[in-house]
Amino acid sequence: MAMLPATGAAAAKPCPGASLRPTSANAAAVSAATLCLVNRIRAGAHLPALRVNRELAAVAGEQVHQMVRLDYFADVRPGGQTPLTLVANTRYPAHAASISVGQNIAWATGSYATAAQVVAAWMASPPHRAIILTTTWRDTGAAVAPAAPARLADGERGATYAMEFATRRG
Repeated sequence: MAMLPATGAAAAKPCPGASLRPTSANAAAVSAATLCLVNRIRAGAHLPALRVNRELAAVAGEQVHQMVRLDYFADVRPGGQTPLTLVANTRYPAHAASISVGQNIAWATGSYATAAQVVAAWMASPPHRAIILTTTWRDTGAAVAPAAPARLADGERGATYAMEFATRRG
């Protein structure tokens, strides 16, 4: 997998929870590990760390729960709501002339359901990698649900991830 090496303090600090399989009890730790891993990669590319934003975290959390509950896997919800629409309907754009939004989603089962595996898969995928390494992102929210959409998981235990990326301008 083509991950960029982290440098300096980011390389010295492990991301707690990165190898955990998500459960209801550790979902917050796994979400934090996902952000930690992404920020490590960004540090290795000399990009600024992303800041956690409550509104973006809520959108990510709702996205993973909707995908599991409604048994689908897509950036756009069955009702047609896009990531931009979802973020625009929060307080995130308040006092901004415009916003830019990106989203990475993933699902996995078994040992592939850890934050480390999901972030590695994103980095191996050119479109997901490009989103992670977009220089203009400043804010983020990450979430994990300790289940995968049933039609995809085929009865196996898994997890669904979403990470929102955004920037406010003006």
